[in-house]
Amino acid sequence: MSIQKILAISGKPGLFELKIQTRTGFVAEALLDGKRITVGMRSNVSLLSEIAVYTYTEEIRLAEVFKAIAVKENDGLAISHKEDDTKLKAYFREVLPEFDEDRVYTSDIKKILNWYNTLQPKGFVSVEALSKEETEEVDETAE
Repeated sequence: MSIQKILAISGKPGLFELKIQTRTGFVAEALLDGKRITVGMRSNVSLLSEIAVYTYTEEIRLAEVFKAIAVKENDGLAISHKEDDTKLKAYFREVLPEFDEDRVYTSDIKKILNWYNTLQPKGFVSVEALSKEETEEVDETAE
């Protein structure tokens, strides 16, 4: 399983999987309850595979952050996104020590941990799945 087709849709809670592209938008399926929704082209949609986290030297792709969490947690769940802010920042610093604390807000950390904990039980963010995804991306860029 890959996060290549996982979407965050502004104004809609949770994550969605892209199912079908249509002429006027696309159909997505909610990961939590499996309900399908149609999304128009005007909606603000983010592919998780295109999101990056600021560090002091570069931007790290979200898939790499998920992989670091999976390694730390031995493919288990991360801490809850509902923990207090200092605990969340300390945890995120363990996962990604060089994250830019001025540009990565606590709300971003909460969102990342919530997404990870949503995707992990479904097999999207295991170390094996994310490593396989990285090798597929390297193969695509080599062509």
